Amino acid sequence: MESESQFSRLERMIGLAGLERLRRARVVVVGLGAVGGYAVEALARFGVGGLRLVDFDRVRASNLNRQLLALHSTIGHSKAQLAAARVRDINPDCDAVPLELFVHTDTLEQVLDGEIDLVLDAIDSFTPKLELLTAVLARQLPVISCMGAALRTDPTAVRVGPLEHTLHCPLARRMRKAFRKRNLPLTLPCVHAIEPVNHLPATAGVDGAALDGDDAQETYTRGRLRRSLGSLPTLTAIFGLTLANEAVRTLLGGKIVEERHSASEIRHSTLDDE
Repeated sequence: MESESQFSRLERMIGLAGLERLRRARVVVVGLGAVGGYAVEALARFGVGGLRLVDFDRVRASNLNRQLLALHSTIGHSKAQLAAARVRDINPDCDAVPLELFVHTDTLEQVLDGEIDLVLDAIDSFTPKLELLTAVLARQLPVISCMGAALRTDPTAVRVGPLEHTLHCPLARRMRKAFRKRNLPLTLPCVHAIEPVNHLPATAGVDGAALDGDDAQETYTRGRLRRSLGSLPTLTAIFGLTLANEAVRTLLGGKIVEERHSASEIRHSTLDDE
């Protein structure tokens, strides 16, 4: 049997030119938790050549239900360092750079230093998220943001679209309000869910969901003491993988596979099979 290279299956989908474009790409991923960890995993397996991995936090027991980097053996370890080591193990040619930084106005120069092709925002706290996005947009860097992934149960409700079109997401609602105050574009592309959460039990944290991302509620400190919300391992992973897929689509110029069947062709094909 003919041996295949690491990216041979991917090459069949995106071609050599696509692989090379991803190899040259430099992506900053901010936030390496439930969403960001899966996004990084996919980017590494796509062959992205440069990843700057930013997170101040360390793995804790409560992360075990949903975070890719969280194992009993990694509790207490730096998420940024763990992510970089995992990326290098997947693709040794990737320039994986960990940054153990709390993202705020005093660290943004370091986070956004150098040549960057794309920024992925997977921060789950309002103020650091807002400051990061403000700085990224001021620098006119391409960016994709992820809104609230906690409390979600329906994988078919996950969407990619502009911030102005988000629904049923308290974090996105606060972000829209802040964007208007700062005259920032509501066209910011983001991963979000259109699923209402008012059907969930109070134990999930839904009673406080209207304050999702509220610094006063989170008591967000550089030690990351915060109010917690219920989260599923499946939905947070889907958010992260969707974020990575949209990142690759962006890096490849708006599409992943050159040739796609149109919706009408797919419909007619399905009818033919009936």
